[in-house]
Amino acid sequence: MSVRADHQVIAGLVPQGARVLDVGCGNGELMRLLATARAARVRGLELSHEGVQAAMAQGLAVVQGDADRDLSAYPADAFDVAIASKTLQEMRHPRDVLEQLARLAPRLIISFRNYGHWAMRLRLLLTGRVPAKRGRAWYAAETLHICALADMADLCAELGLEVESVTRLSGGRVRGQGTRAGWLANALAEEAILAVRRRHS
Repeated sequence: MSVRADHQVIAGLVPQGARVLDVGCGNGELMRLLATARAARVRGLELSHEGVQAAMAQGLAVVQGDADRDLSAYPADAFDVAIASKTLQEMRHPRDVLEQLARLAPRLIISFRNYGHWAMRLRLLLTGRVPAKRGRAWYAAETLHICALADMADLCAELGLEVESVTRLSGGRVRGQGTRAGWLANALAEEAILAVRRRHS
């Protein structure tokens, strides 16, 4: 089975043997990769019953829960790395969730759809309509909070998180990597992966 490009990038950002929390882990695909490729001790939190069942069927340690309200149950610094892979934009209160993740782990990995991408801007300019995934109406999209890479970088700075790396993906492939979430990265990334850390860590 081929490994998704974003999952490969995330795995490369996780230290060997790290304690990892995967928030919104879905069917456990990323968890399994981290456990096998990085020997990580991974725990998952997933809202959907189907996702929890699929992950547990693979022998993965997953609990059913809502990140918007359940992260406070975990003790501070319980993990080395916390991951929110394409989930933060779906949370009701993404700022609070990100703040909780920064309490749980000194390093965070965040992947998300970048609405600052040039094609998104052009579509909005030409059609006057909010861009959605191909073939899906805006009200059927999974994304609850539309944000750009620049917005996410600003939120991280507001919470005292320092950006370590920015990976740009387009068309399901890695297109570039750097250390800044500047205007060029914001314009060229369909999806982005941010690795951040607490400034005092």
